[in-house]
This record gives sequence, structure tokens and C-alpha cells, in this order.
Amino acid sequence: MLINALNALSEDAAVAELLHCCGSTRWARRMAAARPLPSFEAMSMVADRIWASLEPQDWLEAFRTHPRIGEQGGARSMTDAVGERLAKANREYEARFGYLFIVCATGKGAEEMVAILERRLAHAPGEELRIAAEEQRKIMRLRLSKLLDFGS
Repeated sequence: MLINALNALSEDAAVAELLHCCGSTRWARRMAAARPLPSFEAMSMVADRIWASLEPQDWLEAFRTHPRIGEQGGARSMTDAVGERLAKANREYEARFGYLFIVCATGKGAEEMVAILERRLAHAPGEELRIAAEEQRKIMRLRLSKLLDFGS
């Protein structure tokens, strides 16, 4: 899709498209309302500004739209031992923080993601929420680039 096509969509249609990039309803509505946007760069800046202005409940709403790390397509290639570590760490993370582990997994192998997850278990809840929100922002940026045919 080209930016002009996104700008031309109805408000509801734009929200629906944007929800594929980030599962926060408030973020998608504010993004749709910010149109027309002249470029991907401008859209990215607006997206970041809106994301940073949201409340933690909006971040948590976005987190709930993600599959658990280890349940995505690349998980089939991980060893049983790594899969067991990942499943255990996912359970511990969700019990500790109350939401699923969010990481921008692009370019990361299973071992690296497990190591990141295990390290992040030691964070204080407020610190971890900010880290997860930043990871969600990175994911959102990647999805926006794919929406506008900039991603692979």
C-alpha cells in the first residue's frame, strides 16, 4: 500500500489496517486521525509520538495481540532443550509481570531470544514494562514499513 492509499481510506478502514501494525486501539485511532501523512518518515515520527503518549493499559492491549515467543513459525527449528527453556521462561515471565514477553525478534535466533527473556526476568516490573513497550515500538515500526511496502 502507498501512503496516499492509507491517507485515502475511511477512518474505520485506516484503523483496521493500522491495528495490524500495533494492537492498541487508541494508537490506531490516533494514527488514523493524524492523516494525511506526507511520508513514511513523517508517519514513523507520529507513530512514535503517539505510542509514547499512551497509558500502560494501551501498551498491554497491544501486547495481548502477539503470539508467545516460541509459538511463531521459526520455532519449529529450535531444539527440544531450547523449546523447554523458552516455555519455562515464558511461564515465569507471565507469572511475574502479568503479560507475555515482548521482543522484536527480527534477526534473533531461538537461543538469543531465550537468553534475552531469562535476563529480563530480573527486571523490576516498571522497568520491564518500559522495555517491553520499546520492543513493541520497534515491532510497530517494522510492521508500518511492511504495510507501506518498505519491508521485505
